[in-house]
Amino acid sequence: MNRTPTPDNPWLALRTLTPARIALGRAGTSLPTGAQLDFQFAHAQARDAVHLAFDHAGLATQLKEKGRDSLVLHSAASDRHQYLQRPDLGRRLNDDSISTLRQHAQANPGGVDLAIVVADGLSALAVHRHTLPFLTRFEEQAAADGWTCAPVVLVEQGRVAVADQVGELLGARMTVMLIGERPGLSSPDSLGLYFTYAPKVGLTDAYRNCISNVRLEGLSYGMAAHRLLYLMREACRRQLSGVNLKDEAEVHSLEGDNAGNQKGNFLLGKG
Repeated sequence: MNRTPTPDNPWLALRTLTPARIALGRAGTSLPTGAQLDFQFAHAQARDAVHLAFDHAGLATQLKEKGRDSLVLHSAASDRHQYLQRPDLGRRLNDDSISTLRQHAQANPGGVDLAIVVADGLSALAVHRHTLPFLTRFEEQAAADGWTCAPVVLVEQGRVAVADQVGELLGARMTVMLIGERPGLSSPDSLGLYFTYAPKVGLTDAYRNCISNVRLEGLSYGMAAHRLLYLMREACRRQLSGVNLKDEAEVHSLEGDNAGNQKGNFLLGKG
């Protein structure tokens, strides 16, 4: 009698709707070999993304070709091993980088509207793939609004909060951090954007807005740029960023989709 080692999978069609690991099938009480090998491959991709070196020199060259100056800095974490074990060191610059920013600020007094900071985070792969195409879309729209920008700051071994120190030293009204997000098993190259109004050392995540999953299979460059510009305009109007601004942005998006006539944040009452 013929026996099929892997029975028919009636849920297989669901896999065309999502990259999530669903409807993997079974072989007895275990995963089929193919599904197990796919998992191991995805896990290896995620590990590689975490340990991939940040090619800041290559990115600086690409920015220069687009007419954008950049500053290459380093966090207080001396290497990748220390960076992964000491998150606090990735949140601040080393002494040489602090000196570099102070010299730049002295040579360019008056501050700027926006400091754009790029850090490898937990996926340099995301930064390599998506920084330049996103900035191309974003800066086209930012220029139309008249925002002034500092040179793009590239921080090796950086975490999100290091942008607060960069913004404070440069006298920037706002910062946006482009950083590689923690890799998932279906997304080793997801780019995150973290926006802060009035940046200064010591702010918590409550003062930041996050736009996540910027990549070809996730949030498009154009939509991410549109959302970031909305946050910038509202932040300047209301002089804040973080959880309060995020709530208003979400309601604004729903109203734009004709989801209803509700005004203000329903969690805070009618506005």
